[in-house]
Amino acid sequence: MKYGKRLRKEVEKSFPEWRGKFICYKQLKKQLNLIDPMSRPRKRTRVSVGDVFDTRNGRNDANLMRVNIGFTRLLDQELQKVNAFYIDKEEDYIIRLKELQNREANLNCSDELLNLQKDILDFHNEMVLLLHYSVLNSTGFVKIVKKHTKRAGGWIHVSFMPRVLDQPIFSTGLLYKLIRECEAMLYRLFLDDEP
Repeated sequence: MKYGKRLRKEVEKSFPEWRGKFICYKQLKKQLNLIDPMSRPRKRTRVSVGDVFDTRNGRNDANLMRVNIGFTRLLDQELQKVNAFYIDKEEDYIIRLKELQNREANLNCSDELLNLQKDILDFHNEMVLLLHYSVLNSTGFVKIVKKHTKRAGGWIHVSFMPRVLDQPIFSTGLLYKLIRECEAMLYRLFLDDEP
């Protein structure tokens, strides 16, 4: 199954309020399709400013440069959108985990225990969905930059890929730590319930 179709299916399965927070892969592909196949370099070469205005090579490098700039801007906007959502969720999860840990420390009755167990399971599920969100969007960014590299001759790949890979959406260490702490809390609560 193609990535774009898989992304649409996953967006439909996610929380309704998350739907506008995924990478707009389709828009990025449309921007790539604006690159004229005749204007792209035959080999992976770096486009210099002198090449852009050289009409002897028979290509429209000015158009290629314009489309590349448009693609870069759109990709930057998508990175900012996805990262802002991801960071906001991580910060929210840190606060929510502390609240759940406080509730665990102040348990009084079995009704509270059942409610706490349910809340922790729901919270764990949401964190796993955020992890899935991270993987899905990270894959989309890598795929679209690779497609651009093939389509435009790769001059943007060298400068842009390291910056893409250095985004918070690619670093899930904190999220994994929160998930492990949540699982440890569940383990304690469910084992305390056993005879």
